Amino acid sequence: MTMQQIYLAIPLLPLCAAIVVGLFGKNLPRAAAHVLTILGVGAAFALSVYVFKDALLGHVYNETVYSWLKSGNVSFEIGFLIDRLSAMMMVVVTFVSLMVHIYTIGYMHEDKGYARFFSYISLFTFAMLMLVMSNNFMQLFFGWEAVGLVSYLLIGFWYTRPTAIYANLKAFLVNRVGDFGFLLGIGLVLYHFGSLDYAAVFSVAPQMADAKINLIGNIQWSLMTVTCILLFIGAMGKSAQVPLHVWLPDSMEGPTPISALIHAATMVTAGIFMVARMSPLFELSSTALSFVMIIGSITALFMGFLGIIQNDIKRVVAYSTLSQLGYMTVALGASAYSVAIFHLMTHAFFKALLFLGAGSVIMGMHHDQDIRNMGNLKKYMPVTWITSLIGSLALIGTPFFSGFYSKDSIIEAAKASTITGSGFAYFSVLAGVFVTAFYSFRLYFLVFHGTEKWREVKHGVGHDDHRDEKAVIKDDDSHVKTHDSAHDDHADDHANDEHAHHHGLGPNDDPHEPGWVIKLPLILLAIPSLFIGYFAIEPMLYGNFFKGVIFVDSATHPAMHELTHEWHEVIHSAAGMAYHGLMSLPFLLAFSGVALAWFFYMKRPDIPAKIQTKFSLINRVLENKYYFDSFNEKVFAAGSRFIGNKLWLIGDVKIIDGAIVNGTANLVVKLSGIVRKLQTGLIYHYAFAMIIGVFFMLSFYSFKF
Repeated sequence: MTMQQIYLAIPLLPLCAAIVVGLFGKNLPRAAAHVLTILGVGAAFALSVYVFKDALLGHVYNETVYSWLKSGNVSFEIGFLIDRLSAMMMVVVTFVSLMVHIYTIGYMHEDKGYARFFSYISLFTFAMLMLVMSNNFMQLFFGWEAVGLVSYLLIGFWYTRPTAIYANLKAFLVNRVGDFGFLLGIGLVLYHFGSLDYAAVFSVAPQMADAKINLIGNIQWSLMTVTCILLFIGAMGKSAQVPLHVWLPDSMEGPTPISALIHAATMVTAGIFMVARMSPLFELSSTALSFVMIIGSITALFMGFLGIIQNDIKRVVAYSTLSQLGYMTVALGASAYSVAIFHLMTHAFFKALLFLGAGSVIMGMHHDQDIRNMGNLKKYMPVTWITSLIGSLALIGTPFFSGFYSKDSIIEAAKASTITGSGFAYFSVLAGVFVTAFYSFRLYFLVFHGTEKWREVKHGVGHDDHRDEKAVIKDDDSHVKTHDSAHDDHADDHANDEHAHHHGLGPNDDPHEPGWVIKLPLILLAIPSLFIGYFAIEPMLYGNFFKGVIFVDSATHPAMHELTHEWHEVIHSAAGMAYHGLMSLPFLLAFSGVALAWFFYMKRPDIPAKIQTKFSLINRVLENKYYFDSFNEKVFAAGSRFIGNKLWLIGDVKIIDGAIVNGTANLVVKLSGIVRKLQTGLIYHYAFAMIIGVFFMLSFYSFKF
C-alpha cells in the first residue's frame, strides 16, 4: 500500500464497518456487530501507529485527495495533512475508540440496540479522524459537524427516555450556537485570504496581521482578532467552555461507553486541537489569546466547584472533564499550544479510564449510580478499584503519573505568561488543583472505601439516611434522572417510567467485578495513564516534536520560552520534574485536597452537612449550576418561543392565513355577491348591459384611432 492509501484506509475502515453494521446489523449474527467494528477500528489503530512512526522520521503529507467543487478561484477539496500533530491525534483517537469498542461488548451485551450502538461509535471515530486529518477548513468543518451529529445520536441513544431526548437536543442546539460563530470565522478566512487551505492561509496570515475590517458602522476591528475569536467560539461549543458548557453534563444520558469516547478523545478535544492547529493565526492576536485564556480560567475553576456537590458517579467525572478542558484552554491562551495538546493526550487516557471505571462500578452496583449508596467496593471489585485509583491520581497531578507532567506544565505556563488575564488564569489553575483533588477523592473514598452503604439500601435505608454526606440535588440533575442503564430492558419497554432505569442491588446481591471485556480496557488504559507523561514530556514540549507544526512568537508570548529555559537549566529530566514537583505548591494543594476529602467523608461525614447548612446560599447556587440552565430557559428558550409565537400570530395567522388565504377567499365571496346581484334573469337587463358594453367599446376604439 502507498502512504496515501494508508491515509485513506484509516478513516474509511471505521466508516465501512459502521455502514455495514448500521444497515445490515439486524440481519447479521449479533456478534458480527462488534467483530466488524472492532476489526475496522483495530486496523485503523494499527495503521495510525505506522503513520505515527513515519511522522517521527520527519515525513509530512499535505495533498488533496478529492476535489469536490470549484467556484471561481476557490476550490473545495478533501485533503489530508499528516504531520506529528495529526498523527499523534490519530493514534489517541483510534486507541481510545478501540478500548471503548471492546468495553461495549460487555456493557451493552443485553441491549436491543446493540448493533446500532456499535455502528454509531464506529461512525463517530470516522468523523473525528476526518477532522484531525484535514488540511483545509471545509473538511475541518465537515468533521466538526459530523461529530456533533453522531454525538446527538449517541446521547439520545435510549430515545424512549424523555431525559435522553432533552439532553441530545440540548447538546445539538448549544453546539449550533458555537458552530455559527465557527462558520462565520471560516467565512472571514475565505473572504479575506481567498483560500480554505491551511498552508495557503497560514502563509498569507503575517501580511494580514494589521488588517482592519468594519463590522458596525465605521468602527475598525482587527481582522485577526475577530477571526480568531469567532473560530474559538466554535471551540467553546465543542470543547464545552463557559457559557457553552451546559450540554456536556447532560450528555451523561447516553450509555457510559460513549461518555468515555466523547469526553476523552473525540468531540470535546476537537476545539483544543483546532486552536492548536490554528496557532499561526492566534499568535497574531494577543487580544484573542487573552479571551481564550480568561474563558478557560473560568471554566477550569468554576466547573470544578460543581463537581464537589454531584452524587451521580458519572456527573462527577463529567464536571472534571469540563475543568480539565479549561486547563487545556488556559494553555492555549498562554501560547503553550504544545502543552495543551500534551494534556489532551494524557487526559484522553486517564479520563477514558475513569469513565470506563465508573461504568464498571455501575454494572457492579446493578445500575445504581448514586455514590452515597456505595462503599468498600475495593473488596468486591479489585481491578476496577486499582485502575480507578490510578486514573484519579493521574487526574489530580500526582508526581510521576502522566497527568502530573501535563497539568503542572499548564500551571507553569500560566505563571510565565504576560498577556492580559494571566494572573487570574494562574490563580484559577492553582486553586483548581485543590478542588480537583477534593472532588476526585470524595468520589474515590465514597465508592471504594468506608462502610458498605449498599447493604443499608437493600434493607430500605437509602441515601436519605446519609444526608450528612451530601445534600440531595433537587433540580433536574438528580441522580434518579441520570441513572445509566444497559440492562433495564433498555428503556424501550419502560418509556413512561422515570425510575425504570434505576435498579440497585437486590436483597441477595453483592457488587461484582465484570468480565474481562470490561477489565481489559481498564488495564490497557491504566498503563499510559501511568507512564505516557514520563516518556513524552521532553520530546513533545522541549524537543522538536512539534517543530514546523505549532508556531509561537516567543518575543510576544514568552511562556514556552520560559518553560524551556527552566527545563534545561533546573529540571533536566522527567524524573527531575517529578522530584521537584514533590516540593511544589501544586503538590501541597493536591495533597491537602485528598486529605480533606478523607477527613470529611471517612472520619467526619457530619461536617459536610454542617457546611452545607451554614452556606446554604452557595450550596443552592452550585446545585443550580450557577443558574446557567435557568437563564437559558427563561431568556433564550422562552424568548425564542415568544418571538416564534408572535411571528406565528402575525405572519402565519394574520398575514398568510388571514390576509392572503382567507382574505382572497373573502374577496372572491364579496365580488361574487356583487356579481350575483347583476344576474336578474330579465332579458331586457341583459340587452341593456350589452348595449352599454357596445357603447363603451365603440367609444374606446374611437378615442384610440
